[in-house]
Amino acid sequence: MSDPSGRCGWCGSDPLYVAYHDQEWGVPERDARALWEKLVLDGFQAGLAWITILRKRDSLRAAFDNFDPEIVARYGEADRARLMADPGIIRSGAKIDSAIRGARVWLDMRDQGEDFSAWLWSFVDGQTVQNRPATLADVPTQTPQSEAMAKALKARGFNFCGPVIVYAFMQATGMVNDHLTGCPRHADVRAMAGR
Repeated sequence: MSDPSGRCGWCGSDPLYVAYHDQEWGVPERDARALWEKLVLDGFQAGLAWITILRKRDSLRAAFDNFDPEIVARYGEADRARLMADPGIIRSGAKIDSAIRGARVWLDMRDQGEDFSAWLWSFVDGQTVQNRPATLADVPTQTPQSEAMAKALKARGFNFCGPVIVYAFMQATGMVNDHLTGCPRHADVRAMAGR
């Protein structure tokens, strides 16, 4: 199901959600820091609607020092307390701890010569998976690739990264093109991905 513009129906009519759909969702992201930020945000989304994260994204970025892993990895108890008291973010101790731990894992990978972006993209052989869903019912909630990525992320020490969250992350970051075939963004994202 899609709206009269042909846009994927999941974004509804909220201007923030529509802008996210039209400008960000599905665009191939290769920047390692940006990918980590998106993974953290998807973790914060667990159990919530994505629009909640979009509405709080600027506050989350401010609270987490623009998701700079170098800074977040050094967070201690005072930072955790500051975050838990911040009404502009999702105040979940487990999710905050997960973000801090994830920054440390990200830095460990980098310091060992592993590129976080290349590692994540390896689960789709370095290229966007071009799906052709005609309706929202054709879009899966997880795939063998998202299951493999989730398992590998957990093995590294990341949290809030089950196969459903990871599949949403893969869709959002352009590892998978799940714009409906009738949506104008389907062809745009396909072109951005180079195939």
